[in-house]
Amino acid sequence: MAKSKIAYFCQSCGFESPKWLGKCPSCQQWNTFVEEVIEKGNASVPAWKPASTSQQRANKPVQVTDITYSEEHRVPTPDKEFNRVLGGGIVPGSLVLIGGEPGIGKSTLMLQLALNMPHQKVLYVSGEESDRQIKMRAERLMPPPPPKGGANSGNYTGLSSIEAPPLGGGGGGTCYILTETSTQNIFKQIESLEPDLVVIDSIQTLHSAHIESTPGSVSQVRECTAELLRFAKETSTPVFLIGHITKDGMIAGPKILEHMVDTVLQFEGDRHHVYRILRTIKNRFGSASELGIYEMMGEGLREVSNPSEILLSHRETPLSGITISATLEGMRPMLIETQALVSASAYGTPQRTATGFDTKRMSMLLAVLEKRCGFRLGAKDVFLNITGGIRVEDPAIDLGLAAAIISSHEDMPIPFKTCFAGELGLSGEIRAVNRVEQRIAEAQKLGFNQIFISKYNLPASGQDKKRMDLSRYDIDIKIVSSIEEVFGLLFG
Repeated sequence: MAKSKIAYFCQSCGFESPKWLGKCPSCQQWNTFVEEVIEKGNASVPAWKPASTSQQRANKPVQVTDITYSEEHRVPTPDKEFNRVLGGGIVPGSLVLIGGEPGIGKSTLMLQLALNMPHQKVLYVSGEESDRQIKMRAERLMPPPPPKGGANSGNYTGLSSIEAPPLGGGGGGTCYILTETSTQNIFKQIESLEPDLVVIDSIQTLHSAHIESTPGSVSQVRECTAELLRFAKETSTPVFLIGHITKDGMIAGPKILEHMVDTVLQFEGDRHHVYRILRTIKNRFGSASELGIYEMMGEGLREVSNPSEILLSHRETPLSGITISATLEGMRPMLIETQALVSASAYGTPQRTATGFDTKRMSMLLAVLEKRCGFRLGAKDVFLNITGGIRVEDPAIDLGLAAAIISSHEDMPIPFKTCFAGELGLSGEIRAVNRVEQRIAEAQKLGFNQIFISKYNLPASGQDKKRMDLSRYDIDIKIVSSIEEVFGLLFG
């Protein structure tokens, strides 16, 4: 056995030091170093493969022109939102990390995926729950299957199987449940079962025999992830890891954990709202700006194919301070409802509160409205809200928020079926936004009568006019250049 050694790791960023330090030189955090005993194993033998069957091969350098490339084969899932976030489906041999706050629905999402994979043998490894708890959740997520003879539940020791019903007329897959935290025992079951997909819930509960530190420590998380990474790449088996979240909202463990995996997904949302957002942070096989929207129900998570309809409230009478803005999340256009409330301040210092929007950008919008348009907002309380419990960083909602603030300040409602898409500059000009045609098409599809866009979005040359033709839309497109022009068209 190799000689053991002691090292100190930063629990915030994973920085390693041979001695204890009060302040981490990497992340500048105080009192984050902990002592861990490290036991180096035999690096020549993969931890997931027995020593008798391991075969080492030496890779040779090749020219980039000699490398043969074919389109990556993807395994589609029945969940269209999950396919969108992954870039089209599950890539064989990929390692995907899913993080989120406690109780947000990470285990529910992955168990629902494991139960509904058609023609796939899925191994769901849980280190936090017992097999009975998982069975109770599985019965809630799907109706009980009809009784069948010759069940597969007794073929493997320590495994229990759940037969998934067929989806869309096709054959259903089989989900196996394993409650284990040792990576050596997990790889033994994987070798005998040979699953098509592996789900680990969660990576912070696993421990390797090669490391003597406790589960969840920096060295254990790094070693267990490295073993799963070698297994995924050498067997072309996709592996999904569920990760914990710290109080700062970051994925727990060393920062190298996010660098090792192929895809990092963030499952977020307010637990008091029914909507959840699956956001892509990193993706080596697709776009890193996609998101999927789900609705939490008693029977599990339901995918939302048209988020604009759920983010818009259906009102019978117009109300002041409410506007509709056209935004983009990844490649998906959405219409969201932006609300503003402006009232007289009862105290000496006015309040500035924004929910789902950057507070500093709200202060900039208020300064522009007061300087360029003459509205006295310095002694007013201003509250902004993005409905649906989502957070928007698209600057194209600036125009809609400015119109909502003035609508609430003057107590004059915005006309029905009016949409906004424009960025507000410091001089009061309406700046152009990207992919304005998709925003106009989404507003027209939902039955809006008019949309305000910047004149700088109009094509300047003949070639651009052929590429962008606004005459094909039935919606009334208002071309504006300044915020004063917008208010003149809205309020006269």
